[in-house]
Amino acid sequence: MSGRYGLFKWPETWVELPGFPQQMRAHWNLAPKSQVLMLFQKQQKLQAALALWGFTSDWMTDLTRAVAHARAETISTQPMFKKAWRGQRCVLPANGFFEWRGLHRKHPFWLCAEDSVVYFAAIWDVYAVPGRDYYSVAMLTQQAANLRRPIVLNEQQKALWLSPDSTEEELRALLAEPPQQLRERRVSTLINDPLVDGPHCLDIG
Repeated sequence: MSGRYGLFKWPETWVELPGFPQQMRAHWNLAPKSQVLMLFQKQQKLQAALALWGFTSDWMTDLTRAVAHARAETISTQPMFKKAWRGQRCVLPANGFFEWRGLHRKHPFWLCAEDSVVYFAAIWDVYAVPGRDYYSVAMLTQQAANLRRPIVLNEQQKALWLSPDSTEEELRALLAEPPQQLRERRVSTLINDPLVDGPHCLDIG
C-alpha cells in the first residue's frame, strides 16, 4: 500500500494559487494523518489547501477511523465515497512515493517520474469543528502486481479528473488506464520510521 510520499519541491507559481499555505514546508516522509497539500478546482479556478490525509465524511464523529485510501475499482459505488466521487475530486502533488517489497524482510523503494512533480488522484470532504471547517482527503489506489499504488495522473488526466464537467464514463475510463512507467531505486530503511523527515530519507539503501 502507498502509505508514504514526499513533497519537497514545487513550482514557484503555486504560491499564487488561492489557499496556498504561506509557510508551506518541504516533507520527504508524509504519512496518513499528516497535513498534506491538495489541489482542486473551484469556480473554474485551480486552488490549494492543506488537508488531513484521512477521509472523514460529514457524518463521521470518530476521526481515528479516517480512511487514507480509496480503491479505484469500487469508489463509485462505496456509500462513503459516492458524494466525493461525483463532485469533490482533487489531486495530491508529490515528488514521488515509497513502496515496500520483499517476501520475508520488506525493503523500501522510492518511485518517481521524469517530471519533478506527479499528481495522485484523490477525493476530498469537509469536516467541521466549532468555528472552522477542515478538509480531509483519501488517495485513490489501483492494483499493481501484488501491491496497490497511487494513481498517477499526467497533465491531461489531471484536467479531466478535476473538471466538474467530466462524465462518470470518462472518469471510469481514466481510472482503468494502465499505470504510468516510473523510475525506482532502493532506499535506506530510515524511512521505516514515520517520524524521520528530511533529504536523508532518499539515501540509497
